[in-house]
Amino acid sequence: MEHFKIEDLNFSYPTAKGKLSLENVSLTISKGEYIVLCGRSGSGKTTLLRHLKTVLAPHGKRSGSITFNGVPLEQVSERDQASKIGYVMQNPDDQIVTDKVWHELAFGLESLGTDQKVMRARVAEMACYFGIQDWFHRNVADLSGGQKQLLNLASIMAMQPEVLILDEPTSQLDPIAASDFLNTVRKINIELGTTVIVTEHRLEDIFPYADRAIVMDEGRIIADDTPRNIGKLLYEQKNLMFAAMPTPVRVFYSAGGKGDCPLTVREGRTWLAETFPKAPAVTALPVSEPDEEITDPVLSLKELWFRYEKDSPDILRGVNMEVQKGSLFAIVGGNGAGKSTTLKAICGICRPYRGKIKIFGKPVEKYSTGELFKNCLSMLPQDPKSLFVKKTVREDLEEMSKDKDHVAQIARLCQVTQLLDSHPYDLSGGEQQRAALAKVLLTDPKILLLDEPTKGIDSFFKETFAGILADLKAKGLTVIMVSHDIEFCARYADTVSMFFDGQVLTTDVPRRFFGANSFYTTAANRMSRHVFANAVTADDVAELYRINTGGSN
Repeated sequence: MEHFKIEDLNFSYPTAKGKLSLENVSLTISKGEYIVLCGRSGSGKTTLLRHLKTVLAPHGKRSGSITFNGVPLEQVSERDQASKIGYVMQNPDDQIVTDKVWHELAFGLESLGTDQKVMRARVAEMACYFGIQDWFHRNVADLSGGQKQLLNLASIMAMQPEVLILDEPTSQLDPIAASDFLNTVRKINIELGTTVIVTEHRLEDIFPYADRAIVMDEGRIIADDTPRNIGKLLYEQKNLMFAAMPTPVRVFYSAGGKGDCPLTVREGRTWLAETFPKAPAVTALPVSEPDEEITDPVLSLKELWFRYEKDSPDILRGVNMEVQKGSLFAIVGGNGAGKSTTLKAICGICRPYRGKIKIFGKPVEKYSTGELFKNCLSMLPQDPKSLFVKKTVREDLEEMSKDKDHVAQIARLCQVTQLLDSHPYDLSGGEQQRAALAKVLLTDPKILLLDEPTKGIDSFFKETFAGILADLKAKGLTVIMVSHDIEFCARYADTVSMFFDGQVLTTDVPRRFFGANSFYTTAANRMSRHVFANAVTADDVAELYRINTGGSN
């Protein structure tokens, strides 16, 4: 039996001037299915998901019908929707409403008027199932991003929903926490029979296990099939969405592989092992050597120590770091390791109680605020919405520069020209990120601090974004980026540093850095390390495959 049936759904936002965000969408989702919804940023994925729960449905002009369990959705009571349709948002903080973990777990059940005895049993069960018992009594504010998102999921599952909708739930999680979270979602689908509808830019951990993959583009559904068929279809059509496919799929087709296309890292490993039963002639690509010594760093951190409160644990524990001018310096590590705090320390939001920060050789405390943030330093925060203060994107950008030609140039660069008349809060997560980047670039900084800049951005704009950064670097701008996006760092960073327990543990070029790790590495490296050395991107593996088999592009 079907859970949702969507027929000829059309929708446009009030500020869209008639442009449809959803166009003739028809879709049936059966009970117990695991559906992955993919598409470019702004393709209508989030808009479609929000229409599946009336309390979240966006304001605008709509036509068409949606039924839930055979009943028009608008006739399903809010109580039934709350208990039967669970929804996990992109940002964990957008969904948390109480101060304690145990209270958050019980909040939904309390709102439904659940019996105390039943409530206690459900809360205890969820705490055990999700491994929350060790932080059951903690303050929600003290949790990492991964813990908050797991708490959101547990709180929803305590209500025993029939459907679980997840809108890019891992966008703010580190790779290991993201993988654990998505494995838990898969377990819920398999063990409990809960229908799962998930949209996610990281397809490695969900695409191979989905029953169906649905591809959206410009508000329309352009493909609906099994994941294996979708990969082949997009490749044959030369569709841009192929760039978002999991690494094994991209490597197989890019390398001109023979046989069945692998979907998982394990299948990719088997395919390479069968292709190369003996060690290939060429096992590695050249690795560039980093500068042994940075003679004139644009940024220097020496023994930084910081804690948020006097009696709280140290977040930064002796951070030492130097950044070469004109480089893309990536900082990776788990949630809570001190990465974002380091960026805040650099721009003066957090003041270390010990240590030195020098920008262009000058101690940061000797800069006035106006001097530091005008043509010197600029920061894109983790939450782009914190930068928006006006009613349209255009007004937000023009707040930073009165030069309309400059605004238009940056808008084109960040691909937000068509969004200028939209309200920033009506944009998708990826579109908000692009608009926030445009606003930051209008300050013409020499050092650009980026906190999770690829969060919510699709694979297509990531390539454009990398091109933007390359152009800025060519003009002498230095980029320091905190990121959970391992694939992006492996492909585009000049140098990568690993943060752990408030310190920089190691710094190296991407190929050596990711090539040496077992878990904190790319899917391409995990798939190929038994055959190739230090191949960390899909392009690396495909190139080595072609070199050793005599293939061509």
